[in-house]
Amino acid sequence: MDLLKREIAPITPEAWRQIDEEARRVLRLDLAGRKLVDLDGPHGWAYAAVNTGELVLRPDGALGVPWGLRVVLPLVEIRVPFELPIMVLDGASRGAMLDLPAVVRAAEKTALAEDTAIFNGFKAGGMEGIIPGSPHAPVAIPDDYADYPSTVGDAVETLRRAGINGPYALALGPDSYSKLAQAAEDGNPIRERVEHFLDGPMVLAPAIDGAVLLSHRGGDFQLSVGQDLSVGYAGHDKDKVHLYLTESFAFRVLERAAAVYLKPKRRAK
Repeated sequence: MDLLKREIAPITPEAWRQIDEEARRVLRLDLAGRKLVDLDGPHGWAYAAVNTGELVLRPDGALGVPWGLRVVLPLVEIRVPFELPIMVLDGASRGAMLDLPAVVRAAEKTALAEDTAIFNGFKAGGMEGIIPGSPHAPVAIPDDYADYPSTVGDAVETLRRAGINGPYALALGPDSYSKLAQAAEDGNPIRERVEHFLDGPMVLAPAIDGAVLLSHRGGDFQLSVGQDLSVGYAGHDKDKVHLYLTESFAFRVLERAAAVYLKPKRRAK
């Protein structure tokens, strides 16, 4: 038995398979950060912290010699609980295709939590985040999306002037993503003109308000994973099984200058 305790859950292999497949489907769709940053791991449950390579020297001589503390970034472990009816789960062994909205909601919450830490930071967990870490002034998103390509071009030029090479990728919040998808000029999609400035992917990122242009060359942002995304068993009663979706991770911004925030005009300064 491992920490997930799946072996003692009153869930048949057929039901477990459908639960896992549904969670993977939603996570694959909703996880934006993993498409854009370097992935380190997974390293397993025992992996507790990321070595930053830093040393903080201490001025006191309590040991009689100079000394310092090595700096590490602890991993954050998240757990999103959900419940499923036992009678529904038993149907999988009879050939039923299960409707699993609770799994969908848990996967969406988990993806949003990870991406929030990546893009916006998680101060309590020691994670800076791509947007707050950027030293560049935000670029205002225009009201007229016909001007969006020039806005992205300005952001690309900002990175180039800072010595940040491409390829470049664009992470779009829901509002920016939908408006850009609908925008057209002379019958030609504006999205295609935006893609002209990018050699990397353009992804939907629900955790972002606005958009982020970032280098996709590698080596600038790192997501370190201990236990990768998994469904575990917490207990059950006569009617329901109590499960959870879990992972452990830490995120580091290695090169702050490798991203520019595209800020909605209503909030631009």
